[in-house]
Amino acid sequence: MSGAKKDIDPTTDLAEEEEEQNLPELDREADIDLTAEAGPLAAGRAVVARHAKLAPNGPGVYRMIDPKGEVLYVGKAKSIRKRIVAYTRPTGYDTRIERMIAATAAMEFVSTATETEALLLEANLIKRLRPRFNVLLRDDKSFPYILITADHWAPQILKHRGAHTRPGRYYGPFASVWAVNRTITALQRAFLLRSCSDGFFESRTRPCLLFQIKRCSGPCTREIDYAGYAELVREANAFLSGRSRSVKEELALEMEKASVALDFERAAVYRDRLAALSAVQAQQGINPRSVEEADVFALHQEGGFSCVEVFFFRTGQNWGNRAYFPKADRSLGAGEVLGAFLAQFYDDKPCPQLIIVSHALPEQALLAEALTAKSGHKVEILLPRRGEKKELVNHALANAREALGRKLADTASQRKLLAALAERFALPQPPRRIEVYDNSHLQGANAVGAMIVAGPDGLRKNQYRKFNMRSTELTPGDDYAMMREVLGRRFKRLIAEQPRPPLPGEAAASPPPAAGTGDADAPAELEEGDAEAAWPDLLLIDGGSGQLAAAQATLAALGIADLPLIAIAKGAERDAGYETFFVPGRPPFRLKPRDPVLYFVERLRDEAHRFAVGSHRTRRRRDVREAGLQEIPGIGPGRKRALLQHFGTLKAIERASPADLAKVQGVSAEIARKIYDFFHARAG
Repeated sequence: MSGAKKDIDPTTDLAEEEEEQNLPELDREADIDLTAEAGPLAAGRAVVARHAKLAPNGPGVYRMIDPKGEVLYVGKAKSIRKRIVAYTRPTGYDTRIERMIAATAAMEFVSTATETEALLLEANLIKRLRPRFNVLLRDDKSFPYILITADHWAPQILKHRGAHTRPGRYYGPFASVWAVNRTITALQRAFLLRSCSDGFFESRTRPCLLFQIKRCSGPCTREIDYAGYAELVREANAFLSGRSRSVKEELALEMEKASVALDFERAAVYRDRLAALSAVQAQQGINPRSVEEADVFALHQEGGFSCVEVFFFRTGQNWGNRAYFPKADRSLGAGEVLGAFLAQFYDDKPCPQLIIVSHALPEQALLAEALTAKSGHKVEILLPRRGEKKELVNHALANAREALGRKLADTASQRKLLAALAERFALPQPPRRIEVYDNSHLQGANAVGAMIVAGPDGLRKNQYRKFNMRSTELTPGDDYAMMREVLGRRFKRLIAEQPRPPLPGEAAASPPPAAGTGDADAPAELEEGDAEAAWPDLLLIDGGSGQLAAAQATLAALGIADLPLIAIAKGAERDAGYETFFVPGRPPFRLKPRDPVLYFVERLRDEAHRFAVGSHRTRRRRDVREAGLQEIPGIGPGRKRALLQHFGTLKAIERASPADLAKVQGVSAEIARKIYDFFHARAG
């Protein structure tokens, strides 16, 4: 029987029988002269062939590395040698694999005991190394949880992010901090649990405002006894553990008893708690009857881009959803992208008992086995065909489709803005990486420099940087010197760690790639990956001609004379829309008040200012914690003790109004205003 030859992708698992039938065994054959043909693809195949002779036969992970030492691809295999030999075939690759092989200069191998271990190691290495040719999970922030503590006689309910080290019961994950805050607020109304810190709790002599507005039962001042508070904690844990119906039935019964006993005030308390619980469930939207604990993943692809929408269901409740936009070659199918995404997603997150997916995964059974081994309990991956679970997938797919549509629209708008920005400021090309710099201090104290990054996909918050001023020669309040220090530190390190690549139009150090294997034929998203390089295409400085001159002098001293620079200065009245722009070699100018480019630059400037001021305030608060309240004018040991005894913590003092501060014994209205101004003074 004969048929059309099918392209084979060596990066996907093949059946062992197919490998044995089709793959040459290099150690059984004479040496293969792969360099007989010219070109980078043949050279890459020769590199792979040399390493294949040394590759282990068992399961493990392999890495393909380019001439600069950067990892191109991380893969796993049941037999590393057979997988590597697959790359030595003279034909049958798709364009992505050809480009990967052509760029390979070396390979590394790690053996594992099982293929399951190899899959887990592969996901970990992909997240850490971020190889160019793998599917990459771009946004991987940790999820927030609700924690009911267990290290105090009056447990506290609070938002938690990070390692689960504090004793207590954790509930989550929630898709966003907003979802956690909303749920905690509703749960406080329903169960009246405290949210204050232990220090604040121990220092109270009278109930706080939360008790007055019926969001706390007041255990700090024994407004409720131990047994009563323990019962509230039990009810809250039961509700968050999925026994919401029984909790509501208990509250309804108690309300009925109070009503029969004509204790209408107590009945009203139970009524309000029931209403709060109903609000929690009503705000969660979908609450499936047949799904107790599951994560739902739905993937939609359009225009060469992918969106994965994730819904979290715990204890029969919907705890929110989040959209991800993994970076993947457009030749990869939905199942391949989703499978790679799942392996990375659960690399550092707890896994539920059920994972519901929208597409069949190439290695679904193996992935389920790996997640089972990692989590310590059985994990099932399900592709539903009908019923309520299928409806959940359809709902998630609709959200993925809408999220990707918004993302594509935003990306298109962003690209238009970048093109218009290049036109307005006579840049050689639309910038792919913009770095914006600003400084913040309060009369020279706690000086902080800040850098934000923006590009075709919007703000890149994981690349923001802050600079605490270190120079002993820095005059407090000297903004020009601060800018020189920030730019000097930034670009000295950049030069040392990653030499600047050739500018557009300059000759490249290495020969251009052969036709069909170079970047000219790369998919758009792979070309965009180059934008993640550390060197910016444009620097935007918050300031006027003085700041621009300081930036130019700093860069020139480092041998950087051709990096586009723009300084933006506020108008005379500091009103938005009247900014003056300073560009080297051009007289100062303004943009039209309604120019979209003006709004775009203003947003970047304001984001840099927000980040700088936030970093400055964080540093100032830390210094106050370390030095004590005596740093505030007019505050000595006596007033400090009185303030802490009244408010409990420094954070509570910081949040207090002047009127509340003036209620403390020994604190006059004038001193209260000084304390308030110290924490809320506007940073420059």
